[in-house]
Amino acid sequence: MSDKTNALVTGANKGIGLAIARQLGERGFAVWLGCRDADRGEAAAAGLREAGVLDVLVNNAGISVGSPPPEVTEKAIRDVRAMLEVNTLGPLRVTQALLPLLRKSAAPRIVLMSSGLGSISETADIASLIWNVGAAGYSASKAGSTCSP
Repeated sequence: MSDKTNALVTGANKGIGLAIARQLGERGFAVWLGCRDADRGEAAAAGLREAGVLDVLVNNAGISVGSPPPEVTEKAIRDVRAMLEVNTLGPLRVTQALLPLLRKSAAPRIVLMSSGLGSISETADIASLIWNVGAAGYSASKAGSTCSP
């Protein structure tokens, strides 16, 4: 078993997730990358099972489906449902799946990432820069992502 602290970052193939993974690695963490590819995901899971413990879980992955329509009432329900599945329920599913490994850590930590568009107060404030972005489905799914687990 490694002396390193084990961390898994979902959505680590680009953007904020990649930056988080890189910075954890620079600080000496053994970093596992969560991604959409099933084979890569299974390889990461197998490696974590061999390590026997997960110390840090960063639930960062998320999707945005389709462009914001002129009116929120025109947003396709299938697009909103897809975002809710990944952005809101995804962190819960990942946390449930990794809980046995987290429970083996002396100091387990779960980090739930959202975005400014997930802020109810910002998207509802007419003075906010993002109040009229029109991404209601994405905003709702990211607001729910920080309270899933």
